[in-house]
Amino acid sequence: MTGVLTVLLGLGLLLPGIWLLTLGGSAYYAIAGVALVAAGALLATDRRAGIWLYALYLIGSVVWVIASVGFDGWRMIPPLAAPAVFGIWIFSPWIAGKMHDSAGRSRFNGVSLGGMGACAALFVFMFVCGWTITSSRFIHPSPFPDRAATGAVPGVEANGNATPGSNEWRYYGGTPAGDRYATPSQITAANVGHLTRAWTFHTGDLPRPGENSRGREFSFEATPIKVGDRLYFCTPHRDVIALDATTGKQVWRYSPRGEYGANIYQACRGVSYFEAPEGAPCAHRIVSTDSGSPPTLFELDADTGQLCQSFGHNGVVDLRDGMGDVPPGFHFITSPPMVIHNRIMTSGWVYDNQSVGEPSGVIRGFDATTGQLAWAWDMDRMPTNKPLDPGETFTRGTPNGWGVYTADPKLNMVYIPLGTPTPDYFGGQRRPTDEKYDSSVVALDIETGLERWHFQTTHHDLWDFDLPIGPSLVDLPDAQGNMVPALVQTNKQGELFVLDRRTGKPFYRVDEVPVPKGDIPGEHYSPTQPLSVDMPNLRRPNPTEDDMWGATPFDQLACRIVYHRERFQGLYTPPSLNGTIGNPAFDGVADWYGATIDPTRRVLYVNTTYIPFLMNMVTQKQGLSEGLYKPWAGWGHPYPEPVFTNNPQHGLPYGIVVKPWLGIFGAPCLAPPWGLTQAIDLQTRKVIWQRALGTTKNVGPGALRMPLGLPTGIFSMGGSLITSTNLLFMGATADQAFRVLDARNGSVLYETELDAGGNATPMTYTGKDGRQYVVIAVGGHGGLKTRNGDEVVAFALPKQGQ
Repeated sequence: MTGVLTVLLGLGLLLPGIWLLTLGGSAYYAIAGVALVAAGALLATDRRAGIWLYALYLIGSVVWVIASVGFDGWRMIPPLAAPAVFGIWIFSPWIAGKMHDSAGRSRFNGVSLGGMGACAALFVFMFVCGWTITSSRFIHPSPFPDRAATGAVPGVEANGNATPGSNEWRYYGGTPAGDRYATPSQITAANVGHLTRAWTFHTGDLPRPGENSRGREFSFEATPIKVGDRLYFCTPHRDVIALDATTGKQVWRYSPRGEYGANIYQACRGVSYFEAPEGAPCAHRIVSTDSGSPPTLFELDADTGQLCQSFGHNGVVDLRDGMGDVPPGFHFITSPPMVIHNRIMTSGWVYDNQSVGEPSGVIRGFDATTGQLAWAWDMDRMPTNKPLDPGETFTRGTPNGWGVYTADPKLNMVYIPLGTPTPDYFGGQRRPTDEKYDSSVVALDIETGLERWHFQTTHHDLWDFDLPIGPSLVDLPDAQGNMVPALVQTNKQGELFVLDRRTGKPFYRVDEVPVPKGDIPGEHYSPTQPLSVDMPNLRRPNPTEDDMWGATPFDQLACRIVYHRERFQGLYTPPSLNGTIGNPAFDGVADWYGATIDPTRRVLYVNTTYIPFLMNMVTQKQGLSEGLYKPWAGWGHPYPEPVFTNNPQHGLPYGIVVKPWLGIFGAPCLAPPWGLTQAIDLQTRKVIWQRALGTTKNVGPGALRMPLGLPTGIFSMGGSLITSTNLLFMGATADQAFRVLDARNGSVLYETELDAGGNATPMTYTGKDGRQYVVIAVGGHGGLKTRNGDEVVAFALPKQGQ
């Protein structure tokens, strides 16, 4: 039986190994398959040579692995781990022992002991090398800047209400600048090891049936804001909750009770705050949105949790006004609106890649006191803020701005991260304004909504490389030492565009670089793309065949075959009818959480994730005939929702299937590290340190979770927080850990396991009791498949005397 099984395993390598050879790949798998088939045949006929041939197969595999990937233990796992475990059985007393015992008795002998010991030693050797390579990837090529922690925090309001020193956290990123920098200094590198849970609040909001299946995602991504002595945040199903910031006790709760069944995303990243003009009712207001049907914008009294009746219609504004046909689930807001200078500014998420003519990506500015529409920036209208005439609607299908916005109140500018005109993956029918603005950061005048400038980060975007978050603002010295108001715009490709935020002109050099062209009929391609060549990029090097991974030799072999079959020419390889590897893809290197900046030392921190995707373009006829999606009669008719990976792009000649690139056993096809955390000096433009962060613990589908953590560096979804004491707080990694790093060198100073995924961005403040609290939403992420929960957790140092 063991011999027959070995033959079958050999055929599982031999036949696809020959296929790989014909594609120009490695000959190892075909040779290994021949060796296993021969070893299995000898074992099945009770011939001792089968034992020695299996040993030769293992020795040859070790030699090939070291020649290919060196002593990178994690890359040794696919071709060696499973064969080493199977080798322990081959050399056991029940196989090798019997074959070397003339009496036929089952007993240990030198062959059994030596073979089993060697296989076990090989297994251990791989993991020792893995831990060693993890340490070697903890690099710090540049010193932490020895510059004083001085300098203004940009983007704060003139009255000081938004300054970090005021112990407020009034915006998603702390201030309108979006830097996530905080001055509370009680927690330091010397005492952070004593952190403990100060309180935990349970929202009671958990996934409902079907909300984490078929590509739908339930994610608790909220970052609370703090005003006075209260925290305010929203749950995935849009309840708004106020807590006592010191005790974590609920003060009030408002439930819009919308209908969310049509939404493929259940997520809310936060709420906003507005102080009404003197004499206006509802003096302190919480601004939030409901993603139900209809999607709405509403204001609550921050003191009572009741709707502010003077806002909109009894406290609510219908976001469908001027939008035309908006089917349930096709348009709503996931990020907190930017509220500043009596304006509420927002666009919204759209169910992209479903059809042409989707709801408009118009950017709207509402009067924060009354709820009346103050202006609307519709890029296809002239002028762009021209009010709608009766019966008119905003231009459909334009790029939208779904991420968090930032603003400079002194310059009176709001910075909008724009997406792609939907559908995303075919641009042959786009309008000139689509081509002008897609995947751009645009600066609008807060008062009028008129454009001040825009900068495009991707030309003719065919990859869903929309900007997922607004830029972080920071002041940087120019060549003469003069401080210049700048911004840093992250994107999914891992570029860091540094611009003068007054003009949108590059502060550091941006070059147009030639990129691959495609061959889809009816499509055209940009010959170049902008790259921020003077800044480090956050990408990994382009993968080679040796970067292919898997849990076993069989799924690694399958990944190698796909690598050679699919089209991949590096960054910006366009979709094709023959399949394309997207690396990075629409989830990006960095997503909606963006970067964190210490504006006083001018250092940027960012989490990066590496998950290649496969993109397979299909003709509409093929997509319908294969059942990838169903036909649709168009707007005004019920929409047949497809599986999330299948994008029909109704109204275009092509649909597309986009899914993570995984092996046959669900392991990633790209070798570790799968996630890094990096620190970059914005003044010298050098990497200060970079490390693989996170383990495989708690990673896995459904209830199947890895019980042990291999320090491979793991995927993340969520941002970080930097304090004036050089501590970096984060809970974003898929292993459900909450960590505090020394921001100067990247070493982990504190680590604890959370009850669910901490896939949100933390914030901090000082409570009424004088303790510094660090708060994070712990509820998991449907896309990352971390455990779901309903907790808001506050960490603090123990009370004195405890």
